[in-house]
Amino acid sequence: MRYISTRGGGEPLKFKDTILAGLARDGGLFLPETVPDLRDSLDAWRPLPYPELALEIMRLFADDLPDHALRRLVEKSYASFRHPDVTPVVPVGPVHLLELFHGPTLAFKDVALQFLGNLFEYVLGETGGEMNIVAATSGDTGSAAIHGVRGRARIRIFVMHPHGRVSPVQERQMTTVTDANVHNLAVDGTFDDCQNIVKNLFNDLPFRDACHLGAVNSINWARVLAQIVYYFYAAFRVQAATGAANVRFTVPTGNFGDIFAGYMAWKMGLPIDKLVLATNENDILARYFTTGVYSLGPVAPTLSPSMDIQVASNFERYLYYLAGENAATLQQWMAEFKAAGSLTPGVSPHVCFAAGRGDTAGTLATIREYWTRHAYLLDPHTAVGVTVGSQFLDPSIPMICLATAHPAKFGDAIVRATGLDLARHPILDALAALPTRMRIVPADTATVAGIVKATIGGKNA
Repeated sequence: MRYISTRGGGEPLKFKDTILAGLARDGGLFLPETVPDLRDSLDAWRPLPYPELALEIMRLFADDLPDHALRRLVEKSYASFRHPDVTPVVPVGPVHLLELFHGPTLAFKDVALQFLGNLFEYVLGETGGEMNIVAATSGDTGSAAIHGVRGRARIRIFVMHPHGRVSPVQERQMTTVTDANVHNLAVDGTFDDCQNIVKNLFNDLPFRDACHLGAVNSINWARVLAQIVYYFYAAFRVQAATGAANVRFTVPTGNFGDIFAGYMAWKMGLPIDKLVLATNENDILARYFTTGVYSLGPVAPTLSPSMDIQVASNFERYLYYLAGENAATLQQWMAEFKAAGSLTPGVSPHVCFAAGRGDTAGTLATIREYWTRHAYLLDPHTAVGVTVGSQFLDPSIPMICLATAHPAKFGDAIVRATGLDLARHPILDALAALPTRMRIVPADTATVAGIVKATIGGKNA
């Protein structure tokens, strides 16, 4: 399998080279040259446990990794999860909740970043190289990435989060990790500012090469690949339980990475009737799929901070397919959006997307309803997904809602919704007594570049 840039530049790369590169050198995102049709494999894969299913799917896209090595990477990555099913599916009321929060940091990002951390270590061990990861987080990516690479040889990580715009628990999950190779930067700005700094650093090719930059944000194809697996796993489990021929998924999203993995699963032949995209008040993606216009707005802080995003990095991957895999058209669209802050590419009538917005009132009401009626506690991101997904229920087609984080990460929202201090987890409670370390910086690319260079120069790892 070879990988190409959405913007058409450079030669196709193999999987390992793609993972180390992160972002293509022309500023595009990597995609596989071809998408395998797996419809003939579905029945054989249905009974597989999660690690075995992950191996079957991943080996199709990572064929330059020895099979025995990929197997060890998969097994090691998911041994850290606290549930034997890794991503169990739980029927609750009218929906099935795909619980993605049983990893080390209690968020869905662990599914991909435990794998990516192990993959980086393996590939760097082969090459003898080193990597300096520069990442942006709106909340959960940072802690999951840090826990994926903390203490690893040959790797440093610099994580930027918007100062004061993540939950207190999310901040402590990052800043209480004081390993020498971990550097937390609190940026005086929004997540979009953090994300722009990452892109600017990667697009500065001399800096990127000199500093051996690596990416763990969902611009890295391995993130998407690892997330494809749980769409297959959930669909198989729900079909087995219900006898349904097709399923629907509702996905709370801000950066379009998680739902793009579902889109790839659909392209690969998984019988997905509909992918329901759910946003909070930062609804650029919901507005696009309902109007065909992709247009910037201000970033509003909400109860679901990981979704407080306007510019969705992974949306470029979808636009590439919407453009008929024409890189020239995609380049034109991206230039237009950069110049005007708006784009009208239309929406393909053949794609399985639906979309909606869950605001603060709806989020709180859904948390309250699921607790009082079903004794199930939703985190606010999952509640956005359930709120919007409830608008697209069909009694003949099961709805699977992605539960993206443990509610204990957002205790204030739970208290506000239920009036009760219900959201606790011993992993998070233990953080209260730990020392923290972070550096507050302006939303300035040159400042962050200087910190990276100074750290590397001092071999502070």
